Parts: sequence; C-alpha cells; structure tokens
Amino acid sequence: MGRTGTRTSTGPVVITSNEDLGPTQKQALRELIDQNTAVFSEKPGRTTLIEHHVHTRPGETDLVRGAKQPFPSLSTFISSLNQRRETGGRFSVGTNPSLPGRRHGSELPPICSDVRQKQKISIDTLPPEVKAPFPSEPVIPLRTKTTKEFQEDMERATTSGDWRDVRDFYLTTFDSFLEINAAFKRDANAPFNTIEDSGVNSKFVNAVYDALLCTPQDIQKSVLKGIINSLLREWKGPRTKDDLRAYFILVQNPQYSSTSTHVIYAHLLRQIAALSEADHHFLVHWFKKLSPRRFRQLVERFLHFISTRLLPAPPDELPHLTRCSWWIPAATKVLALFNAANSISTPPIMSFTDFYNITLDHIDIMEQYRTWQSHGNSNKFSFCQFPFILSTVVKKAIIQRDSEQQMISMARQSLVNKVSRRQRVDMNLLFLNIKVRRAQLLSDSLDELSRKRADLKKKLKVTFVGEAGLDMGGLTKEWFLLLVRQIFHTDYGMFTYLKDSRCHWFSSWKCDNYSEFQLVGTLMGLAVYNSIALDIHFPPYCYKKLLTPPIVPCDQNTPIGMATATLGDLQQVMPDLAHGLGELLCYEGNVEEDFYLTFQVFQEELGVVRSYNLKPGGDKIPVNKQNRKEYVQLYADFLLNKSVYKQFAAFYRGFHSVCASDALMLLRPEEVEMLVCGSPELDMSALQRAAQYEGYSKADLTVRCFWDVVLAFPLELQKKLLHFATGSDRVPVGGLADLNFKIAKIDVSTDWLPISHTCFNQICLPPYKSRKELKQKLTIAISNAEGFGLE
Repeated sequence: MGRTGTRTSTGPVVITSNEDLGPTQKQALRELIDQNTAVFSEKPGRTTLIEHHVHTRPGETDLVRGAKQPFPSLSTFISSLNQRRETGGRFSVGTNPSLPGRRHGSELPPICSDVRQKQKISIDTLPPEVKAPFPSEPVIPLRTKTTKEFQEDMERATTSGDWRDVRDFYLTTFDSFLEINAAFKRDANAPFNTIEDSGVNSKFVNAVYDALLCTPQDIQKSVLKGIINSLLREWKGPRTKDDLRAYFILVQNPQYSSTSTHVIYAHLLRQIAALSEADHHFLVHWFKKLSPRRFRQLVERFLHFISTRLLPAPPDELPHLTRCSWWIPAATKVLALFNAANSISTPPIMSFTDFYNITLDHIDIMEQYRTWQSHGNSNKFSFCQFPFILSTVVKKAIIQRDSEQQMISMARQSLVNKVSRRQRVDMNLLFLNIKVRRAQLLSDSLDELSRKRADLKKKLKVTFVGEAGLDMGGLTKEWFLLLVRQIFHTDYGMFTYLKDSRCHWFSSWKCDNYSEFQLVGTLMGLAVYNSIALDIHFPPYCYKKLLTPPIVPCDQNTPIGMATATLGDLQQVMPDLAHGLGELLCYEGNVEEDFYLTFQVFQEELGVVRSYNLKPGGDKIPVNKQNRKEYVQLYADFLLNKSVYKQFAAFYRGFHSVCASDALMLLRPEEVEMLVCGSPELDMSALQRAAQYEGYSKADLTVRCFWDVVLAFPLELQKKLLHFATGSDRVPVGGLADLNFKIAKIDVSTDWLPISHTCFNQICLPPYKSRKELKQKLTIAISNAEGFGLE
C-alpha cells in the first residue's frame, strides 16, 4: 500500500503514491505537479535530482532543464484551491508558484511588474470562499524516540532483517524541516534562540547519521528524497531558528561523501550560502560546538567536493562544469563559515593549514588574482576572496609573479628613460646592484640601500669587492645570510635577544633617527621580493604587526603596526612576565594590598630606569580586582606597541617600500613568517627523493654513501650542508623538494673536497670509494663554506 503526503504548514511533502486518490484529486495533483515538481530518477548505484520546468538566468544553470512551461494562470490557481477544498487537503505539492510574494528555491520564471500588479489586484478581489489564509506559525510535532531506542531498533533490524521501524523513522524524520526539528531538537517548545546553544541533540544526530550508511539502499534513497523535499520548500520571509537548525543538521549528513549525491549537496550549500549575515553568525557559533572529529570530517568533505568539481569529471557522474558554475562558490562560502568557527575557537579546532586545498596549487591562480584585483569582494567569485583555502605555496607564487611584474615594469621604465634622453644603455641599470666589502659588510650594505631607494624593485644583484664570484643567485643568498647575522648581533643594539622565548625584539631605546630600522625592514622586504629565506627569529606577533594594516595607509597620521595585544601575544615575547600577569588575573586575595601596583610601569633603557604611565594619572591609580584586566591589557599594549612604536613604524615602512602588493592582504601572520624565514621542517629524506643526478645514478656507490652520511648528520651539520649547496640554510616554502637539488660527478682525484654551485643548488662530488672518506671530506667542506673564489 502506498502512502500519501499530509499537508502541513511547513511546505512540501513528497507524494510517493497516488493509489488512493480519487479522479478529482488525481486531476488536481497532475495540474499542480506539472507546474513545478521534483522527482527522483533512480539508476543502479545512482540517485540524481531532476528539476523540471525551472527557468534559469544566464550564468546560473540547474541540473536538468526541461521544457519551459507558461506561468500558471489565475484560473488554474482558483481551480486548484477549489479542488483542494473538495478533497479536504489530503494531498500536497512541492510548490505553488502562482501565490504572490512567494518564491521557489530554484528561481521561478521572472514576472514583469505589470503582471504582478494585475495578479495582486485579481487575488484581492476574490470572493471570500476561495481566499486561502496564510498558514499559521508551524507547530513542531512531538517525537519521543531517544538515542537508546533508535539504537535498539537498529540492532533488531540488523538481526532480524525487518527494517520497517527504522525505515518509518528515516522517512518521517527527513520529510521536512519541521520533522527534522521534531526529531533532533532537545525540547520542541523551547526557542533556543542563542548562539551558545543550538538546541540540537548532537548525540542523537550522530547516532542517526552513523547508522544511516549501514541501512538498505531504499532507506538511504528515501532520506535523500526527503532532503530534496525540504530544500524545495516555499519560503515566506526570513529563516527561523528552526530552519537554521535544520540546515545545521542536514549539512552533517555523511551521504554527501559520494559523488552521486553532489547534486543535492550543492543545492543545500547554495541555500546555506544565501542566508543572511545574522543567520551565518548563528551557524558559525553552532559549528564550533561540533566535536573535533565531526568538524574535521565536514571540512574535508567540503574540500573534496571543491576538488572534485575543479577536476574534469565523466559526463555520467556530474553535470558539465558550465552548467553548475555556482557549485564551487557556494561550497567555498560555506567552508568560510567553518574557517570562521575555527578562528574564534580557543584553541583552534584544526590547524589553519588543514583548510588548504592542494588542488588549487595546480590551477591558473594568477587569473583568480587578477579577477580579485579588478572586482574585489564583489559578486565576481575568486578564490582570492577566501585566502584561507590557498596554501602558502600558492600565495608565494602570487607574490613572486607580482614581484616579477613590478621588476619588469621598473626595468622597462629605466630603459625608456635612457633611450628617450639618447643616453648609452648600460644593462646594469636593469638591476639593483649592491657592492660591498666583507670587512665593512653592514655599513656598506646600509649605505647602498640608502642611496638606491629608487631601484629597490629591480632584480637584486650582489658583488663582493675583491672576489671573482658572479651572482646568479648564490652571492645574494650569502649576502643576506651574513648581513642578518650581523644586524641581529646583540653588540649592534637594534634588537634584544630574549632567551626565554628564543627570539629577537625591538630595543626600546629612544633616538633622533630611526632610519636604520627602516633599512632593516627594507632588507627583509627585499628577501621576500627576491624569494630568499632569512635566518630571522621574530615572534609571530611581529608579523601580525607587519600586517596591521597590510597596505600602507595614504594618511601619514594613521597609526601603523598597532595590532591588538593580548596576554597570549606577550607570552610569545616575554613568557615569564606573561605568566606573572596571568597569576595576577587569577589571584583570589586582596590584589590592591598584596601586589601594591599602580598603572605605572618601569623600563630600563641603556642602563637608565624610566617610568611610564599606562593611562593619564596612572601613578596614582591602584590596581585592584575590578581593574586588573585593564591593567594587563594596557601593560601588554605598552610593551608590544607603544614602547617600540617609532622603531617598528620605521621597520614597517621599510618592509612595505619593497613589498607593496595587494597579495599581502591574502596572508596570515604565520604565512608571512614562512615567506620570510622559510619552512621550519628540515626533511633530508624529501631532498633525497627529489634529487637529480648528473654523471651519477642513485644506485652508484658514491651517491649511496653520500645519503647514508647526510641522513645520519646531526641537525647542525645538515643545515651547514644546505648552506654549502644552496647559499642558505633555510628551507624554502614548499619544502626541500622544491630546491631542484642536483648531485654532479667531477672526474678529479679523491683528494679533492666537494665543490658547490650555490646559484644552481648543485654539489659536485669526486668518486669517493668509501663512506668514511666521503664523510671526512664533506664535513671539512661544509664547515668552511664562506667566500667565493675561482674554480
């Protein structure tokens, strides 16, 4: 016996059979379903949604487009009402597009304004007996099944093979948003209108979804039918919290992992993405309450969905990409809600790197970047609007190509200026040429950078006076390495090394000229601009300041580098002090009498202790239990921002004078640190797998001995080997596999030491015959690797 749908105020119910309908009911049902309906086409192993007679706008394609039908007339509407009255409302339909002011979720054909007006006037003049009242506020049915009872039903069904109770439960539960709330809302009559509590029985939801994939195929298909039925509901204004709860539950369905359900998944994501900002705010806070395992599963499902749609798919699996171009934007926007939930969680549920979609490493990202530059955050979709999904490798590629374009532009401008003045063209004008003496490396470098500010955006080329090395990249790496080592030496006094946090911080001493800090910022900007990783140890908060704001403001009076300082940020720089302030916040005794603190702090500068008020009259304001949070916040802000404002402002301007790029807006502070310092992971096994050989093969004795020795080296010697072969001991973004490392053979006596070509990341080995001999010669070579001579 088939069953008929029952009419509720929540919207459509799928009619699975019309066996019991009379002739009048069947005729009315046919008329209304012809206007707009959704059915399933069931093939072996597939369930696909087919939408009939749905008009689509240019650029927005539905899954299957049927023949376009004329918009239903008023007479059809009146006839439907009469038939519905006659049958006592014993059937329902997916939608009724002729109702004014109500819109189908899949975009009905547009109506011109005069037709709307005529329709409105006609309906207003209908006789009372045919006027249909608007549905009252839906009342959630009472459902009493518990998690334990459901699990018992599943156990009985699995043992006996009788799935009727389980089938009825799934059919009813996913029949509409109202039924979803009835099943999973902890209290049907409670509003649960806060961001703190979704009101959802998460344990029950998890149990139902965990069991779903173990049920027979017909039950799984019925759940998908019910979800489609819910998604095709007619909306009458803004969403209610019960609607949000239904979306919150539906998006957790594990069935979407299958490609055959991606059509339904896409429609669900489009509706969630189209919710208001206030509704998204609720969902973000509800998402962060999910268990870490469930949260990760959902994020991975989004990323898989996006990757699947990015890659070419067989025509029998997914619609053609041109017909569902909205899938990826919808999924990315919903994924952004999960990223926001992760960001506001303390600690984060997942690492920010787990949101990277590696598939995007292989698309034309510059096209996306140009689209974003041209259209910003408008309706024109670009992945750059959602930078959390782009890996550091992609962002580095964007910055590199953006830098290359600026270099070419600067070189072309210099060339045009020379030619227009009829002057002799010197190829050196295409580069930023830095000439330094090793003995006066720091002073020469800072002097060169000061004099050649106009050339900073040209390709960098370094020459060491009195040395024959030609800079094809290796000398530049060497110059950065040695220069950074001297600048951050404690004797120079610009930066203080903090042993507890093992990082450098800006000295707070005051002076009349902060130009040297600007030059250090310029140096760091040049390293990023020229794709050189530096051995710099700033705390992560420094990079947060560097992106505050990411683009230099036009107004010179706008504060720069003043990032919000928290106790956690202070922990990165001064962990002992941060710990003490944390104890102050937790102290249960009399804060004012026991600590005897005021809103005045003291700081030593060049051997002189100076006092500073954290707020006006701070020396006379005691710290107590009521104002201690303010004291801690002001103290952290003073140490990390105000006390070093001029030093950091000069440093900020120097960095951005070179790295002025929209691409910086795509970066997190952690990603800026990685671009500046390289990857923290020194994986020599990855280098071995990616190594290339010239004159040797990886099976040769010398090569096998080389890798045996290198993999057994301590970390310090591995870094020295990296410096010997590449000119830098830093690992580039993307790892050692991106180095294009090469081992070449030189036919010389085995008395020779290994030779390197740092410009090409190449090491040349004589044909050593033993592991002991190779280890001895290699250790000597990498331990004495400064300077460039004739080979």
